Amino acid sequence: MERKFDARPGVYALATGTGTTIAHRADERFAFCSTFKTLAAAAVLHRNPLSHLDTTIRYTADDLMKSSAITGRHVATGMTIRQLCDAAIRYSDGTAGNLLLRDLGGPAQLTAYARHLGDTVTRMDRMEPMITEATPGDPRDTTSPRAMGVDHHKIVLGDALPPDKRAFLRDLLERNATSAGAQRIRAGVPQGWTVADKTGTGDYGTLNDIAIVWPPGSAPLVISIMSSKATKDADYNQALIAEAAGYVVATLT
Repeated sequence: MERKFDARPGVYALATGTGTTIAHRADERFAFCSTFKTLAAAAVLHRNPLSHLDTTIRYTADDLMKSSAITGRHVATGMTIRQLCDAAIRYSDGTAGNLLLRDLGGPAQLTAYARHLGDTVTRMDRMEPMITEATPGDPRDTTSPRAMGVDHHKIVLGDALPPDKRAFLRDLLERNATSAGAQRIRAGVPQGWTVADKTGTGDYGTLNDIAIVWPPGSAPLVISIMSSKATKDADYNQALIAEAAGYVVATLT
């Protein structure tokens, strides 16, 4: 796949029922781009009672950016934390992600939440849209496929969040509505399987997708796939993520 797509793919996958793993460049650093939004929502849920979801956050047109498809419609009224989580995860709305970070207290607090999960790798230094620069060798706003996969295992399947908060987060991930989501891990697993995922996209051909996948009648799989290329304006090959996911499924099931 590296030769076929002229890319640097990183894969970490776990069959939770057997403990079998697949790892390729699993501990190398990749820019996480929009995949941070799942952790941001989890951190907000962790720090606050579930009633915090009904808190309204006000913002202005100056807060909007290119990826503000949902938040751009609600400048006059503001949005609740619940709505911001939905916009950030299901539609990858960048302004919504930034507003969740603001509610946390900034990027450093997302790093602190990662450390709370036992993740010593993930670090967030900036906000949208700077995190999509994805410059090779820049450690800012990076993680590893293994670190992100383990984090998602803990917050979606484990006890890092209580059941009600975990259910809220899983529901958003299952209802991912981005066009990219349909072309990545979801495109690499058989129809009828349940997928809860968050994608991320950046410069240097960066394509990511972090998912929990439920084969019918079997224990779930954790699939974390990240990738980058050598040039800033490199083409995006969604098939890289889909093919890697297909390999994982074929190997672990």
